Amino acid sequence: MSDTPFGFGLPPEEPDDGDDGKKKGGQGGEQGPANPFGFGGGPGGAGGAENPFAAMFGSLNPGDLGAAFQQLGQMLSYEGGPVNWDMAKDIARQTVARGTADGSKDESVGPADRAAVQEAVRLADLWLDGVTSLPSGSGSAVAWSRAEWVEATLPVWKDLVDPVAERVGAAMGDVLPEEMQAMAGPLLGMMRSMGGAMFGTQIGQALGVLAGEVVGSTDIGLPLGPAGKAALLPVNIAALGSGLGVPKEEVRLYLALREAAHQRLFAHVPWLRSHLFGAVEGYARGIKVDTAKLEDAVGQLDPTHPEQLQEALQQGMFQPEDTPEQKAALARLETALALVEGWVDAVVHAAAKPHLPSADALRETLRRRRASGGPAEQTFATLIGLELRPRRLRDASRLWASLTDARGLEGRDGLWAHPDMLPTAQDLDDPDGFVHREQLDFSELDKMLGEAAGGADRKDDPDRPDLRKDRTDGEGDDRGDGEK
Repeated sequence: MSDTPFGFGLPPEEPDDGDDGKKKGGQGGEQGPANPFGFGGGPGGAGGAENPFAAMFGSLNPGDLGAAFQQLGQMLSYEGGPVNWDMAKDIARQTVARGTADGSKDESVGPADRAAVQEAVRLADLWLDGVTSLPSGSGSAVAWSRAEWVEATLPVWKDLVDPVAERVGAAMGDVLPEEMQAMAGPLLGMMRSMGGAMFGTQIGQALGVLAGEVVGSTDIGLPLGPAGKAALLPVNIAALGSGLGVPKEEVRLYLALREAAHQRLFAHVPWLRSHLFGAVEGYARGIKVDTAKLEDAVGQLDPTHPEQLQEALQQGMFQPEDTPEQKAALARLETALALVEGWVDAVVHAAAKPHLPSADALRETLRRRRASGGPAEQTFATLIGLELRPRRLRDASRLWASLTDARGLEGRDGLWAHPDMLPTAQDLDDPDGFVHREQLDFSELDKMLGEAAGGADRKDDPDRPDLRKDRTDGEGDDRGDGEK
């Protein structure tokens, strides 16, 4: 094993290697880059998008090297979970501060925008009261900047990404030969720190880009923000509406309807959040790491280019298992996302149509936007191995609308009482069959179960002679003829 496995300077007890070190790293040497970590934009540096560490350090001049190496030391001393979430947050905020590709910059939310968001959510809840039996789930309404969205949603992203990162981190240790396992303790610790930093870097960049696209806290169909808090991002709402030719008040109101509808669903269907997150975790458990690719990546890793490992992780390193369990987990998640988004789409359209002249156009815009996804969603698809996208949104929306016509608001929304009552993927193929199928009467079942439980309790009632007779007869049947 090299004395300088990651090229972090030369050990003082081997001064004779100094000249050789200069040949390898100096400007006149042929081996190794002049700027092995890409800290800066000099010749040989790998800045920009090709170097993930550029996102952490940027273009540095010699005076910044102290701060750079201090941050590098913090990165390597990380001893937390599989993802360095402190680094992810820092990089996400840096990405937000740089602005979006079209030049849109983040900005603090002023009093006027906060008041407009609060009024839009209040009006949206009023309109939704007439199209759903679920009461309001928005205890408060807030207007977030992009940076505030990052801060508020980070805990949920942690729940989503950590299981996958944990599996990849464990696999990185498993690919080392057995004879190296005992002696590679420090190296494994360093690899875990580097892996946590690499995941943190990539996730931070994706979150920063996603913060420039989202318009609320429920854009991907999952409750990313605090419970009961409807949130909108005025700067992104303005960017979305700029090319639509629709008054900004209508755009804000339509998006407030979507946010408020999501809040109702997650607030009053208590099992839904755990159902969705359980499906994500179930999918993650079935992810396998292609150890052959990982072995090749580790075997060819140049210690002076640690970013190569991150590039390898992005090239199909983990794939879903082709097992019934994995397929079931994926189908369960996709169907659940489609049902959530389809219900929101149906009730929002019903609420907006009588009030907003542009309701149809806004509906189609949001459908296409949700179906296509953006670069940040594609990044998370690479990271998690999963697209958080409702592939059958239109089918689900038609089914919920048909249920409204056939069973009314109470009958439609009552299906959220239990996950077993919801339509399945097969029902999305045959919505008419589901709509007109005889409903299970769970109240009758509860009554039967209650009577059975009450009957069992009355068996021990000494004041019931009929029950005493039944018990005596039963006991007599258990005795032999000689005992009668």
